[in-house]
Amino acid sequence: MSDGDGGTAPTAQTPGPIRIPCLHNPAGHEVRFHLDNGQFVWVDLEEPGDDDLAQIASLLRLHPLTVADARTFKQRPKIEDYDTYVFIVLFGVDPDTDPGGRILREVHMIISGDIVVTIRHHSSAALDALRARYDQHPARSEQFLTYEIIDAVISTFVPVLTRVDDDIDDLEEQVIEQPREEDLQRIFSLKRDLVAMRRVLAPMRDMFLRRADNIAELPGFGTDDKLYFRDLYDELIRIAEMVDAYRDLLSGTTDLYLSTVANRQGEVNRQLTIIATIFLPLTFFTGFFGQNFAFLTGHVQNTELSFWVLGIGTLVASVVVLSFWFRRRGWIGQNATGGATRPD
Repeated sequence: MSDGDGGTAPTAQTPGPIRIPCLHNPAGHEVRFHLDNGQFVWVDLEEPGDDDLAQIASLLRLHPLTVADARTFKQRPKIEDYDTYVFIVLFGVDPDTDPGGRILREVHMIISGDIVVTIRHHSSAALDALRARYDQHPARSEQFLTYEIIDAVISTFVPVLTRVDDDIDDLEEQVIEQPREEDLQRIFSLKRDLVAMRRVLAPMRDMFLRRADNIAELPGFGTDDKLYFRDLYDELIRIAEMVDAYRDLLSGTTDLYLSTVANRQGEVNRQLTIIATIFLPLTFFTGFFGQNFAFLTGHVQNTELSFWVLGIGTLVASVVVLSFWFRRRGWIGQNATGGATRPD
């Protein structure tokens, strides 16, 4: 683009790669050294004590509310703006947690033009790997490193949801073949995981939709593309949609389990009913001809023929007639149906 004098108007240049120190549980003097030299630094605090937080608060001149929030976990996702920094509460998940356990991992962040601080009470393989990478390689910019940290926390949802998808497939096959009470317990455990994830994903998605640009506009941040932070919103939408889809699949698996169990119980009841029905006339005939009356014993049951015709013949005939009738009705034989059929 040319200006009024025929020259070329200056354009914003993206800064080159920069080395950013990535410090894990550092001492206060290490952080001060980098701040005094005007070097952007990432401070990763894992299970910090009150003294560690007090040192960071003193170095960065944090508001007392920020210090209180940094010490308090089990919060909701949020972004709070201050004059020279923002405070963020993020959530990821632990891929190594068993289904139904405490899967959420809360991470607090303090972001300014001079420093980014992450505060967590649990180990995080994603943050450890990111810190190790930038120990060896330069970062594109301060903004990009901050985006990478947030993205690393959010991306932990993906492997867990992939595992949930595989578990749902296994459950469907197991429920169709042989439903067990353990399968129902697994379904409920997976549902608890999805409910926990959905509880934090919705506010995180809204948070980055409305206030992602606040991070990029912090004073002192190196110039870079704001779209990195907006990309976090798109990723959260995708993850939230996966959670909703798997919740629907688990609801369908629950219905499949209940219908399969009900069909199997119906099959058992049908078989027991057939057996009871077959024995009903047998019980009647044996009871009738077993009466100890003189007429029966003297005139009807006094020959060998009466034994075979009335005693054995009526029993066999009743079984044959009932078996034929049950087969015609489709209750036994090839036409009998039971169990559940897996939908296409």
